Amino acid sequence: MTELTFDQLLEAGCHFGHLKRKWNPKMAPYIFKEHSGIHIIDLQKTIAKANEAAAALKQIARSGKKVLFVATKKQAKEVVSEMAKSVDMPFVTERWPGGMLTNFTTIRKAVKKMNSLDQLMKDKDFNSISKRERLQVERERAKLEKNLGSISDLTRLPSALFLVDIGKEHIALAEARRLNIPTFAMVDTNCNPELVDYAIPANEDASKSIAIIVKFMVEAIAEGLNERKMDKEAQAEDEAAEENEENGSEESNEDEGRRERRDGRPRRPRRNNAPKEDAHKEDAHKEDAAPQQVAEE
Repeated sequence: MTELTFDQLLEAGCHFGHLKRKWNPKMAPYIFKEHSGIHIIDLQKTIAKANEAAAALKQIARSGKKVLFVATKKQAKEVVSEMAKSVDMPFVTERWPGGMLTNFTTIRKAVKKMNSLDQLMKDKDFNSISKRERLQVERERAKLEKNLGSISDLTRLPSALFLVDIGKEHIALAEARRLNIPTFAMVDTNCNPELVDYAIPANEDASKSIAIIVKFMVEAIAEGLNERKMDKEAQAEDEAAEENEENGSEESNEDEGRRERRDGRPRRPRRNNAPKEDAHKEDAHKEDAAPQQVAEE
């Protein structure tokens, strides 16, 4: 993951804020100075906050959870959609469907309806219906695709939201706060940074500024996904090694059994030669005693 530099942010125009008369006093800690009636954002604090947000997003992605990107501004739609697709994350770049988070079951029903329309259009009998009915189905499918196509893979509530402008996306922010979903956002000088969990002070009106911040977040997510993949591979290797050890112990037990039964019969226990030695000793003792008895006679 590449690091953000002061020169990159300066070149992208991340330091430009809003007019002084439109500022939010709670953004005072992130304002460097005023120039020609415009507030200038402190880019050093932007870098610090961006690194903090990227670390949190990396951990979320590493745990296998989803991050929903929300950017309905004209200058942010294309940038956010392309970058979110690159890491296979859901995004909303059209109108925010009210109740998408608080009434998620209804949204899932609409997504299922869209999938059923897809199956209907692939059916051979679809061309046999009237032209008017086909047009109605196609128009309904296109409408659902426009609003919900980017979240069709979102089977449960996202674990975090990334917002480009919390003023424009205030409905999405309110729903996330109500459900205690962590929020990440680019915050300009006219917004309240206390409304989000991870506020990144930056210009959210310029497309270059949006692109550089979103790219940094997406790279952190991609790194988290790669680490998750590596952890899974390491776990699979450990399990395979354990299985090989178990199979090796079983094979050793089988070899011992084969030694006991090489010819298919149970191996006979070895005879004890100790009794034979005792018998020889008794015979020798008798032979020594016989001459003594003859002499006495």
